[in-house]
Amino acid sequence: MRFDWIEFFQFQNMIVPLWETIYMVGIATLISLIIGFPIGILLVTSEEKGIKPNKSLHKILDVILVNITRSIPFIILMVLLLPLMRFIVGTSIGSVPFIIPLALGAAPFVARIIEGALKEVDEGLIEASKSMGATSKEIILKVMIPEALPSLVHGITLTIITLIGYSALAGTIGGGGLGNSAVMDGYQNQNYAIIWQATIVIIVLVQIIQFIGDTIVNKIIEKRKKV
Repeated sequence: MRFDWIEFFQFQNMIVPLWETIYMVGIATLISLIIGFPIGILLVTSEEKGIKPNKSLHKILDVILVNITRSIPFIILMVLLLPLMRFIVGTSIGSVPFIIPLALGAAPFVARIIEGALKEVDEGLIEASKSMGATSKEIILKVMIPEALPSLVHGITLTIITLIGYSALAGTIGGGGLGNSAVMDGYQNQNYAIIWQATIVIIVLVQIIQFIGDTIVNKIIEKRKKV
């Protein structure tokens, strides 16, 4: 496998793959939050000690929608969803169709993160809200979510970083993005420089996202200390 030093420093070759990765991960994150956020809330509120206990609903969400889905390795999930991708998008090649497995693969992960974050909220605050006549909706929106905000931001940051890893894996079977560039343009053409380019860009992208997430969390915490 060759290493071209001149090509290695030509990072403009990574602009299109980087954009494809950002596009895939951005849309998939939004969809996974739309799906996973309400499921996470329902997991907390429907449990035995929740504000609206519902044993049947909790078991369905916990076992079927979250645990079973999370048990499927992402590489297998992508293969299973190829027919759905072709049906919805018309193709299973490129960045757009792979948004579907990225979003569906991350949704149960998001649900667990939301559940864990909301469970950290002090039960005393919830009980105090109940005693003041707050409705379930008010407790969720005005007590639980605001109190869990730092953990929620941490969780969303982790989700985005996880999806970047998933998108790289998607690239190995034609999903586009930095993973596709590393495998198709780099490995298959025996060009080690491109593999390193894609790896470095992914590392930088992850560090930027982690920095943004940490900054937001720190600002939320600092703001609370001033109140």
